[in-house]
Order: sequence, then C-alpha cells, then structure tokens
Amino acid sequence: MKIYISGGCKNGKSTLAQTLAKNLALGGELYYIATMEPHDKEDEARIARHVKEREGWGFITIECPREISSCFDKLDGEGTVLLDSVTALMQNEMFKPPEYVMDKAAPERVTEGLLELGRRVKNIVYVSDYIYSDAALYDEITEGYRRGLAYADRLLAKDCDRVAELCAGNVTWHK
Repeated sequence: MKIYISGGCKNGKSTLAQTLAKNLALGGELYYIATMEPHDKEDEARIARHVKEREGWGFITIECPREISSCFDKLDGEGTVLLDSVTALMQNEMFKPPEYVMDKAAPERVTEGLLELGRRVKNIVYVSDYIYSDAALYDEITEGYRRGLAYADRLLAKDCDRVAELCAGNVTWHK
C-alpha cells in the first residue's frame, strides 16, 4: 500500500501518517525516515516534538536528509516506511551546503529516488507540505523550489493507492 499525505503546517499530517503506518505494519518492521535537517531552534523544537510523539509506536528511525537511496539497504522489503517529509528532502537536495545554489536537476532525482523507495518496501506513507495556496509572487529561486516540490508531489500522488489532504485538521481522501 502506498499513501501520500499533504496539507498545511500543523494540520495533523504526522499523526495521521504515524497511525496509518502503524496499522499497515501489522507487526512487521516499522521505519520512520526523517529528512529534516535542523537550521535553527524552531527546527530543533519541531524535531524534538516529532520524536516525542513517536515514542512507544515501535518506529525504527533512520535519519536521511539527502540521497534517499543511501537508506535502501537499511530497510526490510516487507517493512512499512513513513517518510517525513518530501518537502524537507527536496529542500535539502535542491540547496546543498555550503553554496546553497539551486540544483535544477534535484526534483527529478529526488522523485525517482522516492518512487524507487516505494517499490522496495511493502508499504509506504509519504508526508508532504501543501505550499501552493497563497497568491504571493515569489523570486525565481522560491518558485523553482515550489515547482520542484510540485513535480514530486504530482508523481507521488499518481503512484500512490491513497491520497489524503489535511486542512484545519480535517482529512479529505482524494483516492
């Protein structure tokens, strides 16, 4: 089973994803692939909150902020993966330190890596952030990132069996 979850910040995506992954695992290996790389105290607090929320759920955490293929060998093919988040992984791949220059090839590379990850495990739940609903005009770099994430989001949603959108804590299943 492949599930894609998208929504705004602090709408319950992670909790829903954890519940779905746990239910899909049926006692098998349960992995949490953490892609966020902390850049400030707010990021550190968010990571700490997510770690605390996962306590007792049985997740094996794998930190993988870049190069998703580097974690393939750590996974049992019969296991269930929760990847949180596509958004952070795309950011990390598109803007690598120390230059932080936009890598325009990253969206295709990241998307193919995520699709391959989904082919290698029994179940996967992808979490992404919906960052497209504002009307602001952004600079070329920000728009490039948004286009890159949208590319990944579209292909992952198409590949998944179920697609959910969260808004104000409410879940809408699109398929």
